[in-house]
Amino acid sequence: MMRLIRLIHPLRRDDGRITVWFAILVPAFLSLVGLIVDGGGKVRALQRADNIAAEAARAGGQAIRGALAIDGGAKEIDPTLAVAAVQAYLGALEGVTGTVTIDSAQTLSVTVTVTYDPILLDVFAGGGTATVTGRATATLIAQ
Repeated sequence: MMRLIRLIHPLRRDDGRITVWFAILVPAFLSLVGLIVDGGGKVRALQRADNIAAEAARAGGQAIRGALAIDGGAKEIDPTLAVAAVQAYLGALEGVTGTVTIDSAQTLSVTVTVTYDPILLDVFAGGGTATVTGRATATLIAQ
Protein backbone atom coordinates (compact mmCIF):
# COMPACT_ATOMS: atom_id res chain seq x y z
CA MET A 1 0.00 0.00 0.00
CA MET A 2 2.81 2.42 0.91
CA ARG A 3 4.54 1.60 -2.33
CA LEU A 4 1.43 2.51 -4.27
CA ILE A 5 1.11 5.86 -2.46
CA ARG A 6 4.74 6.68 -3.25
CA LEU A 7 4.22 5.95 -6.91
CA ILE A 8 1.10 8.07 -7.10
CA HIS A 9 2.45 11.00 -5.01
CA PRO A 10 6.19 11.21 -5.44
CA LEU A 11 8.07 12.95 -2.67
CA ARG A 12 8.52 16.67 -3.14
CA ARG A 13 12.05 17.63 -3.89
CA ASP A 14 13.71 20.23 -1.71
CA ASP A 15 16.82 20.49 -3.83
CA GLY A 16 18.22 23.96 -3.91
CA ARG A 17 16.46 25.40 -0.88
CA ILE A 18 19.50 25.23 1.36
CA THR A 19 21.60 26.82 -1.38
CA VAL A 20 19.41 29.92 -1.50
CA TRP A 21 19.46 30.19 2.29
CA PHE A 22 23.21 29.75 2.31
CA ALA A 23 23.73 32.31 -0.47
CA ILE A 24 21.71 34.93 1.43
CA LEU A 25 23.03 34.38 4.95
CA VAL A 26 26.75 33.76 4.39
CA PRO A 27 27.51 37.24 3.04
CA ALA A 28 25.54 38.72 5.94
CA PHE A 29 27.52 36.65 8.46
CA LEU A 30 30.81 37.56 6.81
CA SER A 31 29.87 41.24 6.89
CA LEU A 32 29.06 41.03 10.59
CA VAL A 33 32.34 39.26 11.35
CA GLY A 34 34.14 41.88 9.26
CA LEU A 35 32.51 44.68 11.22
CA ILE A 36 33.52 43.07 14.50
CA VAL A 37 37.11 42.34 13.49
CA ASP A 38 37.78 45.60 11.66
CA GLY A 39 35.84 47.69 14.16
CA GLY A 40 37.99 46.27 16.94
CA GLY A 41 41.10 46.88 14.85
CA LYS A 42 40.15 50.51 14.33
CA VAL A 43 39.56 50.97 18.06
CA ARG A 44 43.01 49.47 18.75
CA ALA A 45 44.54 51.82 16.16
CA LEU A 46 42.86 54.77 17.88
CA GLN A 47 44.19 53.65 21.26
CA ARG A 48 47.65 53.23 19.73
CA ALA A 49 47.51 56.75 18.29
CA ASP A 50 46.54 58.18 21.68
CA ASN A 51 49.31 56.22 23.42
CA ILE A 52 51.93 57.33 20.89
CA ALA A 53 50.79 60.95 21.23
CA ALA A 54 51.05 60.73 25.02
CA GLU A 55 54.55 59.23 24.87
CA ALA A 56 55.71 61.80 22.31
CA ALA A 57 54.29 64.63 24.46
CA ARG A 58 56.10 63.19 27.47
CA ALA A 59 59.35 63.08 25.50
CA GLY A 60 58.88 66.68 24.41
CA GLY A 61 57.89 67.79 27.92
CA GLN A 62 61.23 66.57 29.26
CA ALA A 63 63.08 69.00 27.00
CA ILE A 64 63.23 71.97 29.36
CA ARG A 65 65.56 74.93 29.63
CA GLY A 66 68.04 73.37 32.00
CA ALA A 67 70.03 76.44 32.98
CA LEU A 68 66.92 78.31 34.08
CA ALA A 69 65.52 75.33 36.02
CA ILE A 70 68.84 74.49 37.74
CA ASP A 71 69.18 78.03 39.07
CA GLY A 72 65.77 77.67 40.72
CA GLY A 73 63.88 79.62 38.11
CA ALA A 74 60.71 78.69 36.28
CA LYS A 75 60.61 75.41 34.43
CA GLU A 76 60.01 76.20 30.78
CA ILE A 77 59.94 74.08 27.65
CA ASP A 78 62.80 74.64 25.24
CA PRO A 79 60.88 74.78 21.94
CA THR A 80 63.79 73.66 19.76
CA LEU A 81 64.68 70.68 21.95
CA ALA A 82 61.04 69.75 22.50
CA VAL A 83 60.21 69.66 18.79
CA ALA A 84 63.39 67.65 18.11
CA ALA A 85 62.53 65.17 20.89
CA VAL A 86 58.99 64.66 19.61
CA GLN A 87 60.13 64.25 16.00
CA ALA A 88 62.84 61.79 17.08
CA TYR A 89 60.29 59.73 18.99
CA LEU A 90 57.82 59.71 16.11
CA GLY A 91 60.57 59.03 13.56
CA ALA A 92 61.43 55.78 15.31
CA LEU A 93 57.90 54.45 14.65
CA GLU A 94 56.80 53.10 11.31
CA GLY A 95 53.63 54.42 9.68
CA VAL A 96 53.17 57.25 12.17
CA THR A 97 53.18 60.96 11.42
CA GLY A 98 52.66 63.79 13.83
CA THR A 99 52.98 67.44 14.69
CA VAL A 100 53.94 69.25 17.85
CA THR A 101 52.65 72.63 18.97
CA ILE A 102 54.18 74.63 21.80
CA ASP A 103 51.12 76.17 23.47
CA SER A 104 52.93 78.09 26.20
CA ALA A 105 56.18 78.00 28.15
CA GLN A 106 54.81 75.08 30.21
CA THR A 107 52.51 73.29 27.73
CA LEU A 108 52.94 71.44 24.45
CA SER A 109 50.48 69.44 22.37
CA VAL A 110 51.15 66.52 20.04
CA THR A 111 48.83 65.29 17.30
CA VAL A 112 49.57 61.87 15.80
CA THR A 113 48.09 60.19 12.72
CA VAL A 114 48.09 56.39 12.38
CA THR A 115 46.71 54.41 9.44
CA TYR A 116 44.80 51.16 9.85
CA ASP A 117 44.37 48.72 6.99
CA PRO A 118 41.13 46.71 7.40
CA ILE A 119 41.43 42.95 7.14
CA LEU A 120 37.98 41.61 6.19
CA LEU A 121 36.01 44.64 5.07
CA ASP A 122 38.81 45.52 2.67
CA VAL A 123 38.28 42.18 0.92
CA PHE A 124 34.48 42.07 0.96
CA ALA A 125 33.37 45.70 0.94
CA GLY A 126 36.24 47.26 -0.98
CA GLY A 127 37.11 49.61 1.87
CA GLY A 128 40.48 51.32 1.94
CA THR A 129 42.76 52.27 4.76
CA ALA A 130 41.39 54.18 7.73
CA THR A 131 43.23 57.09 9.29
CA VAL A 132 42.90 57.72 13.02
CA THR A 133 44.20 60.65 15.01
CA GLY A 134 45.44 60.79 18.59
CA ARG A 135 46.11 63.90 20.64
CA ALA A 136 47.93 64.51 23.90
CA THR A 137 49.10 67.48 25.91
CA ALA A 138 52.05 67.67 28.30
CA THR A 139 52.05 70.33 31.00
CA LEU A 140 55.07 71.09 33.18
CA ILE A 141 54.38 71.13 36.90
CA ALA A 142 56.42 73.56 38.96
CA GLN A 143 57.56 72.06 42.26
